[in-house]
Amino acid sequence: MGAEFQGSLKNSCTGLDYIPMSEISLQRGAEIIREFANKLPESPGVYRMLNAGGDVLYVGKAKSLKKRVMSYTNINRHPERLKRMVAETDTMEVVNTGTEVEALLLESNMIKKLKPRYNILLRDDKSFPYILIPFDHDYPRVMKHRGAQKTKGEYFGPFASAGAVNQTLNVMQRAFLLRNCTDSYFAQRARPCLQYHIKRCTAPCVDKVSKEEYAQQVDEARAFLSGKSREIQEKYAKQMQAASAEQDYEEAAKYRDRIRALSAIQARQDINVSGIKDADVVGLYRRQGKSCVQVFFFRGGQNFGNRAYFPRHQNEEEDGAILGAFLAQFYESKPVPPEVIVSNIPDDKDLLEEALSQKLKRKVAISKPSRGVRKRLMDFVQNNAQHAMERHLLEQASEAKFLEGVAELFDMDEPPQRIEVYDNSHISGTNMVGGMIVAGPEGFRKSAYRKFNIKTAEAADDYGMMREVLSRRFTRLLKEEVDKEGEEWPDLLLIDGGKGQLSAVYEVLEELGILDDVTLVAIAKGPDRNAGREQFFMTGKKQFQLPVNDPVLHYLQRLRDEAHRFAIGAHRTRRKGDISKSPLDGVPGIGAKRKRALLLHFGSGQAVSGASVEDLQNVDGISKSTAQKIYDYFHDA
Repeated sequence: MGAEFQGSLKNSCTGLDYIPMSEISLQRGAEIIREFANKLPESPGVYRMLNAGGDVLYVGKAKSLKKRVMSYTNINRHPERLKRMVAETDTMEVVNTGTEVEALLLESNMIKKLKPRYNILLRDDKSFPYILIPFDHDYPRVMKHRGAQKTKGEYFGPFASAGAVNQTLNVMQRAFLLRNCTDSYFAQRARPCLQYHIKRCTAPCVDKVSKEEYAQQVDEARAFLSGKSREIQEKYAKQMQAASAEQDYEEAAKYRDRIRALSAIQARQDINVSGIKDADVVGLYRRQGKSCVQVFFFRGGQNFGNRAYFPRHQNEEEDGAILGAFLAQFYESKPVPPEVIVSNIPDDKDLLEEALSQKLKRKVAISKPSRGVRKRLMDFVQNNAQHAMERHLLEQASEAKFLEGVAELFDMDEPPQRIEVYDNSHISGTNMVGGMIVAGPEGFRKSAYRKFNIKTAEAADDYGMMREVLSRRFTRLLKEEVDKEGEEWPDLLLIDGGKGQLSAVYEVLEELGILDDVTLVAIAKGPDRNAGREQFFMTGKKQFQLPVNDPVLHYLQRLRDEAHRFAIGAHRTRRKGDISKSPLDGVPGIGAKRKRALLLHFGSGQAVSGASVEDLQNVDGISKSTAQKIYDYFHDA
């Protein structure tokens, strides 16, 4: 990007003793900004305002840095929010960019990373799931994928949620009979599995279908995901009629069932609009000083679901500013469609279009519908945003009550804004995993959940596991210099366990010197592990219980149960990975075909590992050199 840092200017103004204290801060901040602006060029860039503690107050972009920064010195023209920001400003920093578009992209990146107090902020940054058809197999499976797209293959999405992906995959199995098993499971099959018998797979693992026929199944699935479901249905209808005419009623019934599967998913889609192929529809709704941005995803003419966002902003922000900031931050790490349909024209619309076009490498249009089918679609989206906001406000009101009760119960000065709950999961010390969930005024913050693969604790040492997890967690926070007064630092640690777990965590916090920076509580199930008889442990206090019908107890149980669910899920995922591994997975040059041939010949991976070179050569497709490689791999030659 060719960005270059300028220097920073510290507060050094004096001689304002006769002005009231609030006015002193305002005039002093304006003077700092004026002196800094005088040194800036008339070129694009990004500026940052920092307070005396070095915290970033605001990140902004500018076509002309000098003019934009100088505008903050006209303090009488600014609303109270900006006056407060100017009064707090103690230092400024700036980055030069080559173009205004680069400034917009850098600004979005910095806002998401630094989370400045006075910026409009998109807080939920969870990645979207996709459907992936890999290229690395003769009989590819269709699978759910989330995260970096490193596997070679075709990605379809984004889908709004894992549930939307699972629903689509379920339909695709019934309609196109594609396999869903792992490659290692596929390679080991000697006979069809249950999926074949319930007509959800054509069993390519045991050659019940040719490579060409399976490739056609994949092509049909690809066409369906690309928005050609009507064409696929018409094709199946003709094949069903042809089979029926030939009195092959069993074959006709197969096509009938596949047509029904495709019809079912179309019926479940909330709304589909002709003329919209690949687009995001973004609607804004505001109430009680808060905003909900509802995003619907359309790909290939199909509705891939929707998701609600609640950006943080000041009450006086305009609709265009909120939507403009949302779109810039949203697409900073999300796929860009060729069309974005909005309820309000965002600020810097032309600049946003140019930036998004550069990212997509084709023209991106941002438009606001005024009539017709697109306007009805936008009304539908905004109606969803309104309902989401109403639910959000109700949830926040109840969460606020619970947090007040928690603060009173644990003698905290104010309701906690961030609660971290920890639990561990393992089976006899194997696949040990620690889980951390986060909750606050807006409920569970699932994008902040973390799992820890236990590395150093001894098997089945619950106290050692908890010690390791908390040590890693807070060592990292301290290393990253997370503000202890900020929203990323926890106010309350809730540990699933009793006195032993409490002591282990206490030692970690004491060793790191942060014992006074967080409230520590352990929650353990009471006699016979009955829910409702939980015991609470805090250092310096006698253990205590709450009445069975206490709402705060139910809230804390919900937090504990969510941590338990998350930790068990992480453990199962790790255990499943171990179970599905084959001893042959790491052998160089052994693909799915050779792996399958070896397993069919020897019966198991363990038997392959003990075979001689001569025995290995007896397997179809295994040459002398390949047999030697396999033998050397297992015998450390």
